[in-house]
Amino acid sequence: MLEIKPVQAGRFAICLAFLLGGCASTGTLDDSRATAENAQATLKRFAQDPDMTWLHDNLPRAKAVLISPQILQAGFIVGGSGGKAVLHARSAGSPGWTGPAFYKLGTGSIGLQAGAEAAEMVALVMTDKALNSFLSTDFKLGGEVSVAAGPVGAGTGAPVTADMVVYVRTKGLYGGLNLSGSVVSVDDKANRGFYGREVTPVDILVRHSATSAIGNTLAQEVARATRSAGR
Repeated sequence: MLEIKPVQAGRFAICLAFLLGGCASTGTLDDSRATAENAQATLKRFAQDPDMTWLHDNLPRAKAVLISPQILQAGFIVGGSGGKAVLHARSAGSPGWTGPAFYKLGTGSIGLQAGAEAAEMVALVMTDKALNSFLSTDFKLGGEVSVAAGPVGAGTGAPVTADMVVYVRTKGLYGGLNLSGSVVSVDDKANRGFYGREVTPVDILVRHSATSAIGNTLAQEVARATRSAGR
């Protein structure tokens, strides 16, 4: 049997902690990167959908776009919904967008909810008031920030004047999940994992002092989706 002396054991523990810490850091980066890349795929699907006339017309003038590749609604008797989301905001420089900043969506509800439901979401942030809310620790949709469901189809009806216009798709159909009352909060862990240090949404979206090669590539994808939607 191999005997580990106290000094060796201490060194072994330090090495093990270092390796585990490195793995945890890598895992967080991988999780954040996957969320951001999945969000871009969601935006692309929404932007290419011919029924999304209002989104196509208004994405070029949005202040920012909030994307969640998966919102889970689950529970029985007591349920809730939640998911991860990324925010890209307009910037003055090339490619015209900055981000991503990572957020969490969460809401609770009381009532009978049989089964589970998954959805994806794209929300256009149309006002400076709504964009400024993302610079705080958390805020409530439908409370501080007015929310409207995005119109689908050729006939958009009356003008939409809400701070945020939200599109939610469930199993290929739009609608089906009410996000009013949902709390949007900063995902510090995901931001730290993606950028490799402690950063805030202000660092990412306003100061532009937190950047990454992956983030720049994703911002370019948002810019392409915006140009395509505007045509």
